Amino acid sequence: MNYASLDAFLAEGTAALAKGPVALILVEDLVEAESTIRHHLKAGFRSVLVFAPDRLVLPEELAAKVHRIPRDMHRPGALTDTVNPVIAAAPADTWMYYCYNAEYLFHPFCETRSVQELLAFHTEERRRSMLTYVVDLYAPDLAQNPNAVNLGTAMLDRAGYYALARKDPVTGQPRERQLDFFGGLRWRFEEHVPVTRRKIDRIALFRTRPGLELRRDNTFNDEEYNTYSCPWHHNMTAAIASFRVAKALKFNPGSTYDIADFRWYNSVPFAWHSQQLMDLGLMEPGQWF
Repeated sequence: MNYASLDAFLAEGTAALAKGPVALILVEDLVEAESTIRHHLKAGFRSVLVFAPDRLVLPEELAAKVHRIPRDMHRPGALTDTVNPVIAAAPADTWMYYCYNAEYLFHPFCETRSVQELLAFHTEERRRSMLTYVVDLYAPDLAQNPNAVNLGTAMLDRAGYYALARKDPVTGQPRERQLDFFGGLRWRFEEHVPVTRRKIDRIALFRTRPGLELRRDNTFNDEEYNTYSCPWHHNMTAAIASFRVAKALKFNPGSTYDIADFRWYNSVPFAWHSQQLMDLGLMEPGQWF
């Protein structure tokens, strides 16, 4: 289904939000947009909303499975201006997810269990959000892949991840069950990444409620949503395997000529399997076995 604008979708297409989980795919450029859509349809999202420029052309069979909404995802405030109206339009307690093109959601045991099963269990644990780590992927040969994207030979960092206490800006005290996570290309090439964009944590899976709003730093205005677990035990986390930072570092004139190779001694091939991410500590199965 195609819509003329976000306003048109909110007026005519909110039936797509009636039952989650709902995926919002924010297409910034045309790189691997189709594979991103197919990945999330296969994951088990009931509705997939694609916010994309008009120049994106999808095969007919794929276009028939998504809700297409024209959107410029490069303009200032595009993330919150896109996601928050959809949150407000959805029924309360609808599970939602958002990502960009060339990003792929992985959760524990996703090879045999759907995202619907994942969120059903997470709901039973009285959780309304799930922390996801954005794990940078990159092509090993930038001469062959100047945009740093190659699904067949993708690599990731097996080490170099760490967390710092997230402090309340008013009291200066650490916030309960909140951490800022760092690592990957944002850490190794931090001189090319603004300070406000160096974190790799994102609350990408969340349950709607009245008044809920996403902030520009990928956190929510309800602080409990920004926690990594409940008070009594560890909860599941998920991961988003993402070429987004690698693309940006190679597209940006200020960094592309300074980076000839993303590989280092902690680079390993990405197996496209949840077990690898759990083994590396980039995903937590919690109590789900």
